[in-house]
Amino acid sequence: MKDEEMPLMIDADAHVIESESTWGYMLESERQFKPQLVRPADGEGSVDYQLIDGRLIPWTNIGKDTPQAAREMTDLSVRLKHMDELGVDLQVIYPTVFIFPCTRRPEVDLALCRSYNRWMADVVSQAPDRFRWVVVPPLLSMERVFEELKFGRENGACGVYLRGLEGERGLADRYFFPLYEEAARLDLPICVHSANGSIAVHDFFIDEPGFCKFKLAVVGAFHSLIFDGVPQRFPRLKIGIIEVGAQWLPYAIHDLARRFARRGKELGRRVLRDNRIYVACQTDDDLAYILEYAGEENLVIGSDYGHADNASELAALKRLKDKGELRAQAIDKILRSNPARLYGLSL
Repeated sequence: MKDEEMPLMIDADAHVIESESTWGYMLESERQFKPQLVRPADGEGSVDYQLIDGRLIPWTNIGKDTPQAAREMTDLSVRLKHMDELGVDLQVIYPTVFIFPCTRRPEVDLALCRSYNRWMADVVSQAPDRFRWVVVPPLLSMERVFEELKFGRENGACGVYLRGLEGERGLADRYFFPLYEEAARLDLPICVHSANGSIAVHDFFIDEPGFCKFKLAVVGAFHSLIFDGVPQRFPRLKIGIIEVGAQWLPYAIHDLARRFARRGKELGRRVLRDNRIYVACQTDDDLAYILEYAGEENLVIGSDYGHADNASELAALKRLKDKGELRAQAIDKILRSNPARLYGLSL
């Protein structure tokens, strides 16, 4: 950690790469659902997979620029040393395997979520001043969601993980209203991460690089949540839009404004502030332009630590600060006070 007089830097989107130990918290009756790492039989090729309930999940988005013990969080001293080198004081941890739709069966979904949540709680408890995490709800068993949110809230979780689509539902579907009500009561934001929980939509875009099946699903969720008035229905609910950049914001807001006008309504000038929405930006976004739509109070930034896709930028926080394209007060908000407000962190 830096000296106390130095501003904190909060990585609003870091990842863990799940390993065998992640699934060690399953009940004996659930062990049959444990993911299995699958490698080519001839030892050739570069693609490994996780086999989960008959589905092959490509295990390729692994950030080899991070030490294995760090990205798998098997040795926190290694990760903490790397964080210190990067100037990062606190990471909010997101999963990897749940970026993909893993199963249609509620019992498998519940086993995976429960084990992941308990494992992550134990990991983070070793360094609670440096790590927080987002709890993964078993959305195929809504009656079990509340206990997972409560467990997460009591064990260091600072958000609820959601994908742009969940099952065959959009996030404005009334099915999720009990989750939103409970998340708001517990002061846990819903964190809509670049991911897709719909097997049908994911598999339709199986061969495209991720823009359609992951990122556009989240942009669509942002649009539908606002259009259908979910933030107004749950006035204490905070929403994070994570790992899709912020370059799309002006387009989405323009579209919403036109649709609101056709209904005789006004969207308002500060869409993110009015709806308690926080968007994770990237250092190569046109931030001066985006701030005209987002304002300074509702942008955060993450490194995508542990991953190796086009959103990954290990030194993102330091680069934002060093580029000096924004005024110092705006940078400090993006690095510190905004993520603290989103995740309910005490500074």
